[in-house]
Amino acid sequence: MVDITHKSSTLRIATAQAIVKVSSSKTIEAIENGTVPKGDVFAMSKAAGLLGVKKTPDLLPDCHPLPIEYTRIEYTINDLEIQILVTVKTIYKTGVEVEAMHGASIVALNMYDMLKPIDKGVEIHHIKLLEKKGGKSDYKDKFRTDLKASVIVCSDTISEGKKEDKAGKAIIAKLKQCDVEILDYIIIPDEKDTIQEKAKHYQEQGADLIIYTGGTGLSKRDVTPEALKPLLDRTIPGMEEAIRKYGQDRMPYAMLSRSVVGTIKNTLVLALPGSTNGAKESMEAIFPEALHVFRILKGARHD
Repeated sequence: MVDITHKSSTLRIATAQAIVKVSSSKTIEAIENGTVPKGDVFAMSKAAGLLGVKKTPDLLPDCHPLPIEYTRIEYTINDLEIQILVTVKTIYKTGVEVEAMHGASIVALNMYDMLKPIDKGVEIHHIKLLEKKGGKSDYKDKFRTDLKASVIVCSDTISEGKKEDKAGKAIIAKLKQCDVEILDYIIIPDEKDTIQEKAKHYQEQGADLIIYTGGTGLSKRDVTPEALKPLLDRTIPGMEEAIRKYGQDRMPYAMLSRSVVGTIKNTLVLALPGSTNGAKESMEAIFPEALHVFRILKGARHD
């Protein structure tokens, strides 16, 4: 199956349809009057459809098992056609389009099975997805493409040449995916004064984002949050929470990180963990959605 571990859970909704066409108005009358020999067509087909929705990953090998949190099955009769609508909802990392379409298919097949003794001309038509919501496609924004970022690695060992930087490079890779220009990339020791000086410098140079990696742990030399907090005009707790939640879902020690997000005037400042995975996952947690902040700080995108 496709790897979805990097995705975030959002509300996902899908509505699918199927059309069952009968050959006689007498068939419609039998359905409405409850005289079909095999029983209540709508009730039994609804039950079959609910099972179909829930059993989707058991029958389609590449379909992820997911929590089905709501299913609605509706019928509309139009002359000799019965429109079946199946709506499915979940809060998860992947959508429910296939579940809705499978549910509609099973409803239609069950109706066919129940009606065939009294109508040899039953047909199934137009099984298709009508609507879907949720996920990346619903939260896309025309983000500005004139944004510039400075990436600062805070590490005594890396600045001394004893260790290679991978966290800063992971941050840069994600920024490039988001069409953010890299203004500068530097490595500095864990010194409070230096950390503050760089924040002031890059803000004055017009950096839209200043992203630090490292110094957010609990050792005596981890001073990045203490250095940055006095400089911030405002913090953005929701982004900090999103970073920690994303990390905590993947490993238990993420709760020890003291990531900081805030603004200095119109510049977004982030202090992220120094581990490669910590930095990478933090960026995955909030980008590209974090760029939406510039609609507020700087206005709409320039084309």
